[in-house]
Amino acid sequence: MIGESLVDVVYGRAGAPPTEHVGGSPANVALGLARLGDAVGLVTQFGRDVRGERVEAHLTRAGVTLTGSHLTDRATATATARLAADGSAAYEFDLRWDPATLAAYPGSVAVHTGSLGTLAPGGDVLADLLGRIRRDTVVSYDPNVRPDLHGTREYARAQVERFVRLAHLVKASGDDVAWLYPGEPVADVVARWLAAGPSLVVVTEGGAGARLATPGYTVELPAPPVTVVDTVGAGDSVTSALLDGLYRHGVLTVGALPRLAEETATEVLRRALRAAAITCGRPGADPPTDAELAAAT
Repeated sequence: MIGESLVDVVYGRAGAPPTEHVGGSPANVALGLARLGDAVGLVTQFGRDVRGERVEAHLTRAGVTLTGSHLTDRATATATARLAADGSAAYEFDLRWDPATLAAYPGSVAVHTGSLGTLAPGGDVLADLLGRIRRDTVVSYDPNVRPDLHGTREYARAQVERFVRLAHLVKASGDDVAWLYPGEPVADVVARWLAAGPSLVVVTEGGAGARLATPGYTVELPAPPVTVVDTVGAGDSVTSALLDGLYRHGVLTVGALPRLAEETATEVLRRALRAAAITCGRPGADPPTDAELAAAT
């Protein structure tokens, strides 16, 4: 995993004090994979401060290996989340991502990235790395668009399409697609992304479920019922469970993904939606363990 780790400062009901949870999209995916029993390393950055200590303890306690030079002299990044009545969150960020060099975790089967980790100035360094490893290592990408940080729609679209071309697996939200391509049907965007190179594109639609598309077929599944506490980290739980599921089925390879069977894809997507439902049922980016996910089957 490569990208940001931070602290979510979550404001809920009016007048209630905020709560803080460790987050950051790539960090959440790493945490989710570790809880599902996978060996995972995270290349990230956080400060030498109290919040940074919380980030490090949270990730390493779950079994995430922190690789590279992850400590900076700047304060640990924050994402201020303000919850709506339905549990959805609007974010404001205080973050800078500027690695001078990047390297994949040794022996990686797949490398996942996205969100703020693809933005300048670190985005160019990241794109160069992915271009060098994608021949032999699965590249997974989640745009996780944040309009306040991604700049103009035209710039954001160009950046997203740049990383879509480098990826074998793309997971995005319906909100990402709607903001990037206003008024365009999701199916048309997915088809165009698939034509650019990925073998697999998944688009989540919150309570409506998700679609998984390959060049040969599309699977659409509803979301499991859940009483939503908040949606923080739900999309990242989908990503971690997708990667874990594909790995368990022996298809998380550059050669196998293009031949992914529809039955396998359906099973993997259904399990990923269960992981997201569990995360939505509790506060913060708190993905399920393998035992919790198995019990929810």
